[in-house]
Amino acid sequence: MKKSFKLTVVMLLVLTVVLAGCGKKNNNEGSAAEGKSGSSAKSVKIGMVTDVGGVNDKSFNQSAWEGLQSLEGASTEYLQSTKPEDYVSNLNKFVKGGYALTWGIGMDLGEAIGQVAKQNPDAKLAIIDAVVKGNNVKSVTFSENEGAFLVGVVAGKMTKSNKIGFVGGSEIPVVQRFEKGFAAGVAAVNPKATVTSNYTGAFDKPDQGKTAAATFYNDGYDIVFQAAGATGTGVFNEAIARNKAGQKVWVIGVDKDQSLEFGDDVTLTSMIKRVDEAVKRVSQEVIDGTFKGGNEVLGLKENGVGIADTSSKNVPQDVLDLVEEYKQKIISGEIKVPTV
Repeated sequence: MKKSFKLTVVMLLVLTVVLAGCGKKNNNEGSAAEGKSGSSAKSVKIGMVTDVGGVNDKSFNQSAWEGLQSLEGASTEYLQSTKPEDYVSNLNKFVKGGYALTWGIGMDLGEAIGQVAKQNPDAKLAIIDAVVKGNNVKSVTFSENEGAFLVGVVAGKMTKSNKIGFVGGSEIPVVQRFEKGFAAGVAAVNPKATVTSNYTGAFDKPDQGKTAAATFYNDGYDIVFQAAGATGTGVFNEAIARNKAGQKVWVIGVDKDQSLEFGDDVTLTSMIKRVDEAVKRVSQEVIDGTFKGGNEVLGLKENGVGIADTSSKNVPQDVLDLVEEYKQKIISGEIKVPTV
C-alpha cells in the first residue's frame, strides 16, 4: 500500500507540471504565416495583413510590423498573405474577430480593403499606399518621389561610372514615383549620368533581384537603387558578393535604413519611408479614440520621407549639404518633383 501511495503522489506531481506547462503561452510566438505581440488581456487588438512580400521582407512590411510592435497598450498580430486571393479572407479574420483596427499593407490590398470596409461599416480599417474611400478607412500615402529625389542627388554626385541602375518590383504608381523622383535627382546634379530601370514584376523574388543587379554591375553600373521589397534583398546579395570579389559597387536601400541589415560596406544610403511611424500613429488614434477616416499624404514637409541618418558614413558632408539644399527647395515649392 505504501509503495502504491508513493507512485500515486509522483504521478500527480508529474501531471501538475505538464498541465502548468500547457497553460503558458508565448505572446511573441510567430510563424511564416502569422505573428503576435502584446500580452495585456485588456489591451486594444490591432491586426495587420501583409502583401505577398511577407513580414520579413527587410523593407516595407517589416517596417509596418515594427511600428505596430512598438505600440503600448495594444495586442498586435499579423497575417502573412502568400497570394492575392488571401487578402480578403485574412482581413476578415481580424474584422470578424472583433479587432479594433485592421491594417492592409501595400497598394495591392486596396480593392480588398474597400470590399471588407463596405461589408463591415462598423469596423475600422487602414491602408498604406492606396486611397480607399469610406468613413471607416484611413488611407496613408507617401510622396516617395520627394525622398527618392534626395537619394538621386547622392547617386548623381557619388557615381564614378555615370551609369546608375534602378530595380523595381511591379510597375505600379508607388514604385514609379520612386523611379521618377530618383532619376530627377540624379539629373539635377549630374546631367552626364544615365539611369536605367529594370522592373522584375515581383516583390517576393530575391533571385530575380539578384539577376537584375548582376546585369547592371556586369555592364559597369556602380550604383543601384532598389524599390522591390523582398526582391531587393537579391540586389544586396549580389552587391555583397561583388564587393567580396573586389568589385566596388553600391546599393541604395529603401523604406528603412537597410545598412542596419546589409552593412555599411554595400549600402551607400537609404531612402527612408516612415511606414512604421505612420502605422504607429494611426493605430494610436484608435487607442485614444480619435480615429477618423480619410486620406493623408506624407512627404518631406511632413517628415514622412527622407534619407537615413547613417548616410554620413559613406556620403561626404558636402554632398549631404547639397541634399539638404534640395530638400528645402522641395519643401518650399521651388522644386516640383515629377511623379510620372
